[in-house]
Parts: sequence; C-alpha cells; structure tokens
Amino acid sequence: MATEATTKFPESDLRPIPQPPDFHPAIIVPAQNTTLKFWQLMVAGSIAGSVEHMAMFPVDTVKTHMQALRSCPIKPIGIRQAFRSIIKTDGPSALYRGIWAMGLGAGPAHAVYFSFYEVSKKFLSGGNPNNSAAHAISGVFATISSDAVFTPMDMVKQRLQIGNGTYKGVWDCIKRVTREEGFGAFYASYRTTVLMNAPFTAVHFTTYEAVKRGLREMLPEHAVGVEDEEGWLIYATAGAAAGGLAAAVTTPLDVVKTQLQCQIASSIVRTMVIKLNITEFTCESRIDNVSIFVGVCGCDRFKSSSISDVFRTIVKKDGYRGLARGWLPRMLFHAPAAAICWSTYETVKSFFQDLNGEANAA
Repeated sequence: MATEATTKFPESDLRPIPQPPDFHPAIIVPAQNTTLKFWQLMVAGSIAGSVEHMAMFPVDTVKTHMQALRSCPIKPIGIRQAFRSIIKTDGPSALYRGIWAMGLGAGPAHAVYFSFYEVSKKFLSGGNPNNSAAHAISGVFATISSDAVFTPMDMVKQRLQIGNGTYKGVWDCIKRVTREEGFGAFYASYRTTVLMNAPFTAVHFTTYEAVKRGLREMLPEHAVGVEDEEGWLIYATAGAAAGGLAAAVTTPLDVVKTQLQCQIASSIVRTMVIKLNITEFTCESRIDNVSIFVGVCGCDRFKSSSISDVFRTIVKKDGYRGLARGWLPRMLFHAPAAAICWSTYETVKSFFQDLNGEANAA
C-alpha cells in the first residue's frame, strides 16, 4: 500500500531555483563603526572618559595619597589609613579636590584616544576584526596622542589632590607651576606615562578581547551578529577584567609617575626655608598644618626626571614593595572604571549608529 501511495514525479518537473550570482547562505556581519563619523567617535570617547574618571575620582585620590605620602622613616600606607587621613585632615570634600582638573583633561584626552584608536584599528586591521596586533599597535598610537593631552592636567589634578591647600585651585596651580617651575614641569612624567600606558594598553586590549570572546561562547544569546549587540554585561565584565589586570601589571610605573608629578623645585623649598627662618629642616617640619618636604607632601626632589633614577631612589628608601604602593586602590579604580568606560562608550556609539541609520532611511 505504501508503495502504491508513493507518487513519482517526472524528472523534468523538478527544476532548480536560480540564485543570484553573489548569493551566500551565511550571515554577513557589517564592519564596526562604518556608519560613525570621526566627530561622533570623539564625542563618544569624551563622554565615556568623563563619566569614568568623575565616578571613580575618590578612589583615585586615595591611590595618589598612598603613592605620594611618606613619613620618616618610611612606612607603608594602607587604603584605610590613607582614607582616614584624608577625611580627618581635610574632610570628605578633599576626596574630590582636583576633580575639575580631571574633568578638563579626561574629556579631550579620551576623545583623542578613542577616535585615534578606531581610525588606526580600521586602517591596520585590513577588515579583520580578530587582528590582535592591529589592536595593540592602534592602542599604542592612541596612548601617545591622548597622553600628550592628558598629562598636564593629570599633573595639576594630582598636586591638588595632595597639596593640602598649597594651591587655591586649578588656575592657581597652572599659573604657579608655569611661573616657578616652567612649562616643562607639566610634562615631567610624560615619558613615564607613555611607557606605563603602552603596556597597559597592550594588556588591556588583549585581555578585553579574550574575555569578550570567552563570554560570547558562554552567553551565546548575546553573541548574535553585530558586535554592538553583545550586551552591557559582556562589555562591563570584559572591561573590568582588562582594567584590573592591566592596572596591577603597570603599578610600578604609576608610582614613578606620581613621584615625578608631585615633586616641586628644590629652589622653591629653599626660598620658603629662608623666608620662614627655619634653622633645622626635617621631614617632620610643619608650617600652618602643611608638611614642608622637598616636594609636595613628601615626594622627593630627584636629581633628574630619569625613570631609572626614580626607580633606584624608591627601591633604596622603601624596598621593592615601594614600587607596589597603591596597587590595590589602583585595581579598584581601573576595574570598575574600565567597565563604566566601555559600557558608556559602546552605548553612545550605538546611539549614534541608530541616529545615522534613521537619517539614511529618511
């Protein structure tokens, strides 16, 4: 019966359906950022950088105090000790001292960073989204460019953070540093900053891409099509892992950078000593509740801005543990900061992509 119910069609009745010559039955993933203009990348980066640094500023203040403050003899300063010292001495508002300098520097610097990174990545990757070497090189280019913008304001920010009233504000700090130490003081740590941020960027992007790929496999519901549709969870988690690891690896160079940025000219200290008729000058000398050290609140005045000179001085006075000072608050800063930054950046990019799509459709 089954054989009789089977109907055989003549072979001539089965005709193949013609397909377009370029038809491929596969999902075509559009290239990332093809619809974004350069100024939109800059706006997205600026917003992401500002939100990141403003939100995490109190943690950065504690980290700066841990790396710069010191007593005689030198003793390690913990997070709780540094936090209590700031609150006890200057009140809770001291946690936000220098935030305006951060705002003035973070926005433009991150605008340069992300826009340069996206343009360089597009040029160097050759259309391959998994080109890790292109990501690393693009990150280095972006770091060199953005650090040139950010370093001066970062120096002002750190001096305000630990200045204990030494400066009245951002503009006063800029004027006094320019007059007393020269323009070069704003870039005293530029080489260290670039040398720190280059490996930071390499570790950051390598970890970010690796964790992101792993999360795609673990959460397949988010790994559909375009990279922008991965979801906030993947961006935040990958960013946090990348920021925390990169921060831990580059802490020694960050300590050197802080020491270079917070020193002041020894001639200024000598002038203060002469004017105030101080006959005995020690690390514990205090005037109007301000510590008088050869530097801002404890940072040494180094013979040169040589990174190796600063390294040797720190190791000689504080041992190798001095190079790790502030590593925990640095990780606590960069892990959530990277999560906030990447999530904000991708959200703003998605907004502009939707906006551009609607404009093109119209």
